[in-house]
Amino acid sequence: MRCSILLAGPADFAGWRQAARRLIGAGTPPDVVTWRVPGDDGDLFAGGLPPEARPVSLSVPREFVDKAELASRHSDPARFALLYSLLWDGRSDPGLLRNPAEARMVRLHAMARAVRRDAHKMHAFIRFREVETPNGQRSVAWFEPEHHIVEAEAGFFQRRFAALRWSILTPRRCAHWDGEAVSFSPGARRADAPAEDAAEDLWRTYFASIFNPARLKPDAMRAEMPKKYWKNLPEAQIIPELMQGAGGRMRAMLGQSHDGKE
Repeated sequence: MRCSILLAGPADFAGWRQAARRLIGAGTPPDVVTWRVPGDDGDLFAGGLPPEARPVSLSVPREFVDKAELASRHSDPARFALLYSLLWDGRSDPGLLRNPAEARMVRLHAMARAVRRDAHKMHAFIRFREVETPNGQRSVAWFEPEHHIVEAEAGFFQRRFAALRWSILTPRRCAHWDGEAVSFSPGARRADAPAEDAAEDLWRTYFASIFNPARLKPDAMRAEMPKKYWKNLPEAQIIPELMQGAGGRMRAMLGQSHDGKE
């Protein structure tokens, strides 16, 4: 009989882990299990956990658990099925979960890297804008992550911006900090985020002042700051202008240096 497992959210690793232990305890192979998250279509012919399912204790490498938790935040719809297939086959092949060359493990590592990169971009490219609300001033940011990372990364912003009352809006999930606790709400639209504020002129002025044409490497810059993020970064609006004028500024710097030596 097919099993359809509905998890609490798109990155519900704890729920997946608990269900996986019970499915393995019931001897349920991966090809009869469908993993679902809220919003997915259901399987009319599938049941839930088998009634005889009892959680079992599984011994797996710590590295696999860490990578699996990261991969559970990936946007790939097959992420939970991939993890379960690895866990299932790892019982009879103890070396599988330590083999980085195995095709599924290669995919797992790639998914984990993509989620880490997405989190790094979120940390680097969030820009808060100040808005007035009935409860006072609030800092609001818009970001478009590629994966389901908002809940996992909210703690970073809680620690870094503990003195602010902030909201991070994204298409999938929104996070809010009121000074005491983080809460979450459904995804938002870009139009729900505020337009630019006066502080953005300061961002552009600062960015222009630290821009060094001698260190300009367009390919490297675009790799670190992909153009898809530019529309949400106030300083990105002047990047094309700075790049276009880099040659002239470089010649001016060299001329000043030459004059100074004479």
